[in-house]
Amino acid sequence: MDTREFFIYLLLLAGSTYLIRVIPFSLVKKKIENPFIKSFLYYIPYTVLTAMTFPAALFATGNIVSALVGLIAAVIIATRCKNLTVVAVGSCLCVLICEIIINFI
Repeated sequence: MDTREFFIYLLLLAGSTYLIRVIPFSLVKKKIENPFIKSFLYYIPYTVLTAMTFPAALFATGNIVSALVGLIAAVIIATRCKNLTVVAVGSCLCVLICEIIINFI
């Protein structure tokens, strides 16, 4: 990828991100009172983050089994209300142990 192509992509990305953030501010003038819309807008960031993270987590390692073990470990640790560092370290350790076991067998 050359520099010109990179800056074209960068401008397109910046423009689309800017439009997504500006259009709601320009269209909605008053406070949103509808509970359904408020709930919908509240959960959008979590939904988008999950949609982007979940597929990447499944293909983060060379083996789908170890990736699933790490993902399941991360979910279990996160549901126990641990912080992000504990979740990441625990998940990585589970993946490491699983990879060692897979390579040993």
